[in-house]
Amino acid sequence: MERPQHPELGARKSAVLRAVVEEYVRTGEPVGSETIAERSGLGVSSATIRNEMAALEEMGYLTQPHTSAGRIPTDLGYRHYVDSLPPAGRLREAQRRAIAGYFAEAILDLEEVLKGSVQLLSRLTQYAGLAVPPSASDERLVRLELVDMGPTLMVLAIGQHGRVDKHVIDRPEGLDATDVERAERLLRRASGRTYVEAQAELLKLAVGTPPAVHDLVLIAADTLRAATAGDRATHIVVGGVANLADDAQAWRRQTLRRLFETLEREQEMLRVLKDVSGGADDVTVTIGTEHPTTGEWEASLVTAPFRSGEATLGTIGVVGPTRMDYLSAMASVRAVAKRLSELATELEAHGQEG
Repeated sequence: MERPQHPELGARKSAVLRAVVEEYVRTGEPVGSETIAERSGLGVSSATIRNEMAALEEMGYLTQPHTSAGRIPTDLGYRHYVDSLPPAGRLREAQRRAIAGYFAEAILDLEEVLKGSVQLLSRLTQYAGLAVPPSASDERLVRLELVDMGPTLMVLAIGQHGRVDKHVIDRPEGLDATDVERAERLLRRASGRTYVEAQAELLKLAVGTPPAVHDLVLIAADTLRAATAGDRATHIVVGGVANLADDAQAWRRQTLRRLFETLEREQEMLRVLKDVSGGADDVTVTIGTEHPTTGEWEASLVTAPFRSGEATLGTIGVVGPTRMDYLSAMASVRAVAKRLSELATELEAHGQEG
């Protein structure tokens, strides 16, 4: 989504706007010129700041909710503030420790780690964590095996990012070890392909095989079909939704209702996340009216892609009110996405070695 260009602000107007945003984020109350004069350290009088705030209001960066009240940022004001932040904000020490501790104990299963990462982000930011997981359809199989367990047989499929799918069946009557070995050799020939490609390959390999082998190969193909039927790319992972209701002061009632409704409708939320994160190299911040859906919420999204090497696997981020601590949220999302990318790349390397 392309944003309209706006004229650059001078240094003093930018400083006043930054001070208003940070004070409003901190307190949730309209900000007056005297407050900025006392707390900002700008070294100018409240009268000068009042004039600058009036000019910023006229330019669309601030608004005054009531005639006698102070001013609050508009979406444009937040946008200018976000764009002026340093490209790589620093984590607070507690956030850094929490992220390091979580990933130090993380298991080598990207799906499970992603679920925990969403919860981690919600705790770090006090907003709702969101993620689009990798697509199972595009994931490469590193192992596809038929395991003979005596009275039962197990189809075992392991994906490059730690995904594990298995299907256990009772051993068909009369099945001998030769049939099992032949079926297992055919399954191994499908390894190294994506789940969808492997499924199609198994259907070809089954043609012309003895009935017992044919049935086993089709069972393996059905295991892969079931794995992609509820493809994780059609779902989102959500955590910490209760955080959105905790700060009722930050939301209008209709905004919260609309946001909760959208979170319940996964396809709508999925479109939002894909729109705001498509191809971005780093953190993307989408504020209020910048997105046709979020514009109805008075909400902001902070998202980042996570990758394996150069390939983008999915998206992780947070959603919260436009009155958001953007610096903290951006630093947290950036750090968690980076650690997810490192883990995914490590899993990819393990898969290739296997």
